[in-house]
Amino acid sequence: MSGNVETNVRPDPDQELVDIAAYVANQAIDSTEALDTARNCLIDTLGCGFLAQRFPECAKHLGPIVPGTVVPNGARVPGTQFELDPVKAAWDIGCIIRWLDFNDTWLAAEWGHPSDNLGGILAVADYVSRQAVAQGKAPLVMRDVLTAMIKAHEIQGCLALENSFNRVGLDHVLLVRVASTAVVTKLLGGTESQIVDALSHAWVDGSSLRTYRHAPNAGPRKSWAAGDATSRAVRLAMLVLKGEIGYPSALSAPTWGFYDVSFGGNSFDFQRAYGSYVMENILFKISFPAEFHAQTAVEAAVRLHPEIDGRIDDIEKIVLTTHESAIRIISKTGALNNPADRDHCLQYMTAVGLLKGDLTADDYEDDAAANPRIDQLRELMVVEEDERYSREYHEPDKRSIANAVQVFFKDGSSTDKIDVEYPIGHRRRREEGIPVLERKFRANLGVRFPAARSEAIFELCLDQARLEETPVNEFMDLFVI
Repeated sequence: MSGNVETNVRPDPDQELVDIAAYVANQAIDSTEALDTARNCLIDTLGCGFLAQRFPECAKHLGPIVPGTVVPNGARVPGTQFELDPVKAAWDIGCIIRWLDFNDTWLAAEWGHPSDNLGGILAVADYVSRQAVAQGKAPLVMRDVLTAMIKAHEIQGCLALENSFNRVGLDHVLLVRVASTAVVTKLLGGTESQIVDALSHAWVDGSSLRTYRHAPNAGPRKSWAAGDATSRAVRLAMLVLKGEIGYPSALSAPTWGFYDVSFGGNSFDFQRAYGSYVMENILFKISFPAEFHAQTAVEAAVRLHPEIDGRIDDIEKIVLTTHESAIRIISKTGALNNPADRDHCLQYMTAVGLLKGDLTADDYEDDAAANPRIDQLRELMVVEEDERYSREYHEPDKRSIANAVQVFFKDGSSTDKIDVEYPIGHRRRREEGIPVLERKFRANLGVRFPAARSEAIFELCLDQARLEETPVNEFMDLFVI
């Protein structure tokens, strides 16, 4: 037989696809902590979406592709009047919740924001529920949404624990597309085998590059890339439910599979089986809209503000002690060209914290960035790695995101070294953090809704049992303006 003829035997599906599909299709979620955390994740993520709609650069993306198009019994985009097909609704929801980089984060070998999956989850759950009600059937309830969130978080987070996509130049929104594809296929009524098929398409799509997240190309695409990914997941799920076949060795096929084409020929490593670990350990961005590797640096800077206020011209240097991931992703010098560039610059965010004693989304806009004191402080900064910080960043029982800031003055004096190892959004600081998260949600509701509506939404969202029983379509009705 000729040696250049391929054997056309269709293999069994890759085990990685099978394991995800089995988890999504069959595993019950009974962790009270995970469900409660998912509720907090839901409200925080929606709140960030409402705040983002203040910014015209975000709002311009919202609405139907063809202006004026309305989809009867489609999906709503919270905080708007839009009623769209679920693919575009997922794009819009994903866009608003990620725009300000102010909601939850997962940090491991790969980074990312598992709440990005809420774009596809909410759009599909609303669409399915409204279609069901129109046909006299029972809608989904918010317990279904929380369960889908927990599973999407788990898929994205477990894939990220041991597998660094950024080291091969790929963007983490690939994991949003994969996780969203699995859970929305289930929400749409797909079987376990259809989830496998849809997942194969998610991997065959490949991945966008990280170009738009890094100097010198950082730009606003990073704020809608996850919306694009979760939207693509909805499209892929719908294709499979129409009968489109899957590609069983999408990962492992020699030469043509994801592993050989995009992952250096390596297969994925896994630290743990799928459960509810990721949601239980998710990191909330509570105080500052800062890329998460900088959260503790900003917190340290804010604490130092009273000591350096009025003494900016007396500073000789500022030492930022951090971990390897922060250095690789967000440490940068030189001109910062737009808000997306600034909110991924460790030195910029720390400088604002030192100058103002605070950091808000408005501080990334051009008017705020024109303050010459910010660049004055950036030029005085020295960034150093602490190997313990880098090591404990990866340890499963710690998962710290440590930074320290110390200011040295020209007269030889210095501030204390302010070291913050766990941000307020960390699992270790839940008791302290959740009341602040709830206040953040109440404030963000006030950006988009009148007081009485805001209060009704707030009360519902803090009542776990009542929220879980609420039909999805009725929940989404609350957010139509």
